[in-house]
Amino acid sequence: MCQLQTADPQLITPLAVYIHTPFCPSKCGYCDFNSYAMDGPIVERTVAGIVAEILRSPLRGAPAKTIFFGGGTPTFLSSSQLIRILDAVREVHPPIDGCEITSEANPGTVDAEKFEVMVAAGFNRLSLGAQSFLDDDLIRLDRIHKASEIERAVQAARSAGFDNLNLDMMFALPSQSRIGWDRNLDKALSLQPDHLSLYCLTIEPNTAFYKKNLRGELDLPDDEIQREMYEECLRRTQEVGLMQYEISNFAKPGRECRHNLCYWYGEDYAGYGPGAVGCITLDGVSRRYTNLKHPDRYCEAVENGQPIFFESEDLSPETRKIEKVMLGLRLNEGISITEVDDARLPKLLNLGWIVADHDRVQLSSEGRHFCSEVALELIDL
Repeated sequence: MCQLQTADPQLITPLAVYIHTPFCPSKCGYCDFNSYAMDGPIVERTVAGIVAEILRSPLRGAPAKTIFFGGGTPTFLSSSQLIRILDAVREVHPPIDGCEITSEANPGTVDAEKFEVMVAAGFNRLSLGAQSFLDDDLIRLDRIHKASEIERAVQAARSAGFDNLNLDMMFALPSQSRIGWDRNLDKALSLQPDHLSLYCLTIEPNTAFYKKNLRGELDLPDDEIQREMYEECLRRTQEVGLMQYEISNFAKPGRECRHNLCYWYGEDYAGYGPGAVGCITLDGVSRRYTNLKHPDRYCEAVENGQPIFFESEDLSPETRKIEKVMLGLRLNEGISITEVDDARLPKLLNLGWIVADHDRVQLSSEGRHFCSEVALELIDL
């Protein structure tokens, strides 16, 4: 199994750093992320493993332009555990000036004291997993928090000094109506977040929701209602100055998520922790790797000095180009026209799915509903 070779930090431009914390208080029915409802000694063991992985990184010295703690639920960890990991990252990847340092958070796993400690330690962006402001929705989603806890968490985060705050929301939930989604948007916007991520629920294989859906137990909104909900997102966010910059993401000017932009631009990123994914380019070759996923297996490998990669592959220039098109199309700014074959544009222009000029190709308002189809047409898969 391939490993990353020790790199000359002078050859690596500042990169995004992702930390995967795989633990949650419980597993949500829709979740297909690498997360585990585990507690006890394995949590501290995994934290120690992540720190050890970072400190041994062959990428030592490469600066960090963003640092992102995702999961799982990073705030399931104690404040001291989060800070130990962050300190290790800063030792190995010196942050550039203005480095964006984000943690995801579950409203049911935070309080004012934790936020104050996090801000003092250097976290400067918070992504709060609200999902819904209606308790009935939260129950159906298997979330551990209540709607009232979201507002308390936002107030505590602001008081602690988080001046860059995202709310994660989902629409097209089981039994959700247009009125219910409107109420959710009302509440979310009333809290004046700096950023909103608004995702349509997707039913993924190997989830509890997938099995329920096969049994006909999920009352999901039809495609037309989903479309109306999305159009309402576009209208309401624009009214309050949250500008769409990606299909599902809206921000005040200058508050776009710089970490996620690295992914959408096809830039390099390092991943640490169980199941973390990284993609690093050295000597013109891009290598993507995925760490061992289960905390037990990951910790064993780290502790015994064994390879921690679950898989790795060298990406061909063609593969990187395809991914750049598929990800870049999600951005409002679109992609360079040089990335695609001009002969493929007329069909999409006639459908009204894209807008093109002499140097850029962008999705139209209609085309945002067909991003995957547009990408596949442009890359001829």
